Amino acid sequence: MSDVSHNVKRDGLRRLYGRAVGKPLSAKQSRLVAEVLPTMSVPPAPASPLGALETFDERWMEVGFGGGEHLLHMAKLYPNVGLIGLEPFLNGVAKVLTGVDKEGLDNIILHHGDARDVIDRMDNNCLDKLFVLFPDPWPKPRHFKRRILTADFIKQLGRVLKPGGEFRFASDIITYVDWTLDRVMADGGFTFTPSGSKDWLQPPTDWPGTRYEAKAFREGRVCHYFKFIKK
Repeated sequence: MSDVSHNVKRDGLRRLYGRAVGKPLSAKQSRLVAEVLPTMSVPPAPASPLGALETFDERWMEVGFGGGEHLLHMAKLYPNVGLIGLEPFLNGVAKVLTGVDKEGLDNIILHHGDARDVIDRMDNNCLDKLFVLFPDPWPKPRHFKRRILTADFIKQLGRVLKPGGEFRFASDIITYVDWTLDRVMADGGFTFTPSGSKDWLQPPTDWPGTRYEAKAFREGRVCHYFKFIKK
């Protein structure tokens, strides 16, 4: 997620992300955005937003993939899984396009924009796994309303996730960890049965590391990794 807020409303709600573009794109990135992104974007309504991913046995989604390290890693590690990445920050989208071009990946589709515009169109129980990793914490109490993991959004995530599917969440901000745990448990649609603190202090075995995680470690913050299972 980005750091700079715009006072823009969507369906009566404040937008939950910040700036849509950062430093200028390189010539190659600009070409990929212009020529490649349209070919691997989420199809517009009324088509299914999963598009070509319908043919995959499993479909995973990452909300706010940032620089794309995790999304690209998963696509390369699991070539038989179709992944959908949602990100409002154009520079992050351009980085993923660069990675797709370099690795020759064919199991990713992207949406440059608000994740809710895609999730709202999804069928029930259509995803096997989803990720919300190091989202913008909006750490000041007066900004908590801008956090993406609201009760309503968590309910939508549960709607599109299959029974038995995984919802993975990671954060280095303890107030956001508590915030999310409270709302996921209150939702009632997920189970969370850790055997001890190691279950949320160690990343998953297929975790690649991300720039946000690295920044947290540099600044002395503890990272937390959670796996919730859809009932």
